[in-house]
Amino acid sequence: MASRPSSAEWIDSIIKGDCVAALERLPDHSVDVIFADPPYNLQLGGVLHRPDQSKVDAVDDEWDRFASFEAYDAFTRAWLLACKRVLKPSGTLWVIGSYHNIFRVGAKMQDLGFWILNDIVWRKTNPMPNFKGRRFQNAHETLIWASPNADAKGYTFNYDAMKAANDDVQMRSDWLFPICSGGERLKGEDGQKVHPTQKPEALLSRIILSSTRPGDIVLDPFLGSGTTAAVAKRLGRHFVGVEREQDYIDAAEARIAAVEPLDASMLQPLPSKKSLPRVAFLSLIESGLLSAGDRLTSPKGDHVATVRADGTLVRGADAGSIHRLGALVQGAEACNGWTYWHYEEAGELYPIDRLRGCIRAAVAGV
Repeated sequence: MASRPSSAEWIDSIIKGDCVAALERLPDHSVDVIFADPPYNLQLGGVLHRPDQSKVDAVDDEWDRFASFEAYDAFTRAWLLACKRVLKPSGTLWVIGSYHNIFRVGAKMQDLGFWILNDIVWRKTNPMPNFKGRRFQNAHETLIWASPNADAKGYTFNYDAMKAANDDVQMRSDWLFPICSGGERLKGEDGQKVHPTQKPEALLSRIILSSTRPGDIVLDPFLGSGTTAAVAKRLGRHFVGVEREQDYIDAAEARIAAVEPLDASMLQPLPSKKSLPRVAFLSLIESGLLSAGDRLTSPKGDHVATVRADGTLVRGADAGSIHRLGALVQGAEACNGWTYWHYEEAGELYPIDRLRGCIRAAVAGV
C-alpha cells in the first residue's frame, strides 16, 4: 500500500499522515461514506486504578490530548471540512464518540451545514465499570449519521435489508454489541492491545451494510487498527484510510491482507420496494392474471369486490381503485390494496401482491 498514492492509486490504500493534510490528496466528491472515530479528548486527570489498585489501561496517548476545548473545536472543524469536500453529494458521514466529545462534534457538524439523519446509541453488553462509584456506569457511545446538507438527495439507506435482518421489524436506533475483545482484539508480541479504542467489527458491519452498496468507497480518516477497512473489504466495498502512526498502519495492513472478500452472490442487498418497477392493477388484467368479473375478498373473507375491465373494483354502489375501495369498506383513511385484496387459487387465498410479483419477475427476466 503506497503511502503517497496518485489519483489512480488511492483507492484501497492507507495514506500516512495527518488526516486534514492527507485528505487533500483525494479528489472532490470521491467517496460514498465516511466513518470517523476521532480522538475523544478524554481529559483524563491522572492514573485510574481498580479497587484492587491495579492500573486501568485507559486512553492516555498523545493523539488524544488537546490544550483546550477551543483547540479541540478547531481540530474538529478542520477535519470535518476536509471530509465534506471529498464526500459525494449523495454520500453520508458517520461519527462516533463519547460524552466527552460527541456533543461538540455534533454542534460543529451543524455549523458546517451537515444534516443529521439519526443519532445511534451503541449500548455495550460488557462496558467497563465505574471504579470510583461516583457516577453511573458509562455503558454506551453515540454515533451521528448525517448527509452533507439538508437538501441532499439519493443517499443510501438499505431500509428493507435492515428490517428483514431485524425479524421484519424496523431497525431501531439503539444497537447492542459487546466491546472489542477476545480473538478479535489485536495484540502485539508483548500481549498488549495494539490500539486502545479498537471498535468491534459487528458495529462497522451494520454501518456499512445499512448505508453503502457493494463497490462503494468507504473512507476512515482515523483508521487506527483498520477495522473499517477490513470490514469494507470483506463486504465487497472499497476503502481508503488515513493514519499517522506507523505501528497502527503496520497492524492494519497485516489485518487487511488477511481478509478474504465474500462472494458477490452473498453481498447483493435486498432490493428496496421503492426501487421495484411500478405495476398498475390494470396490468394484472391486461396480462391475463385476473379477468373482469373476478371476485376479490378481504383477508378474512368478510368483504367481497368485483374486478372491472378498467382496473377498478366495484362493491354494490361503491367503486374505485384497489386502495380507495379497500379503505372504504374498512372505514379507514387509507389502505394498501395490494396486501388487502386477495384472490383464490386451489382453495387458498393469496394477496394480489403475489400477482404483481409475477409481473415484476417477468420484467426483470427472472
